[in-house]
Amino acid sequence: MPLRRLSILLAALWWGGITALSFLAVPLLFASLGSPAAAGPVAARIFSLQCWAGLVLGLALLLLLRRWRGESAAVAPEALTIMGFVLLAMLLALMQEFAVAQNIVTARVTGGNLRLWHGVGTAMVLGQWLCAGAVLWRLAGARSAQG
Repeated sequence: MPLRRLSILLAALWWGGITALSFLAVPLLFASLGSPAAAGPVAARIFSLQCWAGLVLGLALLLLLRRWRGESAAVAPEALTIMGFVLLAMLLALMQEFAVAQNIVTARVTGGNLRLWHGVGTAMVLGQWLCAGAVLWRLAGARSAQG
């Protein structure tokens, strides 16, 4: 029981962090600073920190779900599905941090397709948000179904 509650808390922190930073803080940053040249590096730092936080929270969730899966054969398939969402979100975070972010920097310097790479980065953040939401939704549902 405590493992499930801790899993829900971690999933809520993950989903809430992505929501607060990506959909509130970063747009507010651009609106407040007025200049993309001033807001861009700060936003990049926020997204990088969000990536690393997501990786840490995802790893913690995987460890908890591994133990949760071993508790009962009845919850094993649901735990595996949730693990899949966690792994997908972590993969998106890694790709965003090590591929897309670098391409944004390169495009800014070389005059490359900045709009394309911002779009890809936005899609990856949205994918992480959806995966973290699915993890939270499924964990909360599994929790309430078991009483």
